[in-house]
Amino acid sequence: MRAVLCGYYGKGNGGDEALLAALLQLLPAQVEPIVLSGNPEETHRAYGVEVCDRSAPLAVLQALRRSDVFVWGGGSLIQDATSALSPLYYCGLMALAQRMGLKTIAWAQGVGPLNRFLTRQMAHRAFSGCTAVSVRDAGSATLLANWQIPFTLAPDPVWALQAEPVPGLWELPAPRVAVALRSHPQLTSQRLKILTQALVDFQKATQTCVLLIPFQPVQDLPIAQTIQSQLPGVNQILMLTNPRQLKGVFHGAEMAIAMRFHALIMAAASECRCFAVSYDPKVNQLMADLDLPGWTLEQMPLDSRQISQAWLELYANGDPLSADRIAALEERALLHQEVLKGGIGR
Repeated sequence: MRAVLCGYYGKGNGGDEALLAALLQLLPAQVEPIVLSGNPEETHRAYGVEVCDRSAPLAVLQALRRSDVFVWGGGSLIQDATSALSPLYYCGLMALAQRMGLKTIAWAQGVGPLNRFLTRQMAHRAFSGCTAVSVRDAGSATLLANWQIPFTLAPDPVWALQAEPVPGLWELPAPRVAVALRSHPQLTSQRLKILTQALVDFQKATQTCVLLIPFQPVQDLPIAQTIQSQLPGVNQILMLTNPRQLKGVFHGAEMAIAMRFHALIMAAASECRCFAVSYDPKVNQLMADLDLPGWTLEQMPLDSRQISQAWLELYANGDPLSADRIAALEERALLHQEVLKGGIGR
């Protein structure tokens, strides 16, 4: 049995690569995956799977013709906040797969925001035709419930992703603090300057080794380099393309300061104390679900000392998630595997 896996894969985003790695980990053994990728050579090298260029229409059509199942593979694919083209691409492929008679699974979806009438209609139609659906957050669940579409709600599958150790990490001095910031219109040069000064003050007070982690280097690396140039103490920019190692980084850190959604999940799953800087409703929801301290970018104090003091308080007195709660989240994340089994087996 062959399954076409469709997501934001091969685009250099560590969170989406982690979703792909989790999907391949949870896919039933009898299924041969064909991954639609923006960088087929890199995806094949990383995972050893059959790949197809996601931007080559004839190749994608041929892959669908050879397959039995189509999996929309996780994350915020169906939203029009960043672009109306994204839901058009994904809903178009889903509609094509459904017309061709493939079993279609919407897997680990974070649905919305859907601000345009057309994208809401396309999404409604696409989800309605699915064999099985799983979502990763309460907002997506509410939307599908309003549409009267059956679904399974479970934590993001990256909770269940198996981590791998990072070569050389343990040679860096402890304690370590991981920082994963990303570019965003609201992360202005002034706000970045304030965050950088707060991190400088925090490092001076704690003597920690700062690990700067660009989850999507094309966006995040310039920010990491800007911060690195100001840090007074030991630091390292870690450029990791293996999502299992990306998760493994946080096993070697005491605390994480992150904007990236999957950085916060990986850190929380690794018993890190987490401080969130939110740029998106999905991060706000995660903060609420896990009771994480932090601010939205809009709410962030303009006084670097107030920020560094909040970080110092968390570093000295904060608690990570308990091992029992992490185990429960990991176990519930495996419900996404049951959705795959059920959708493929029907």
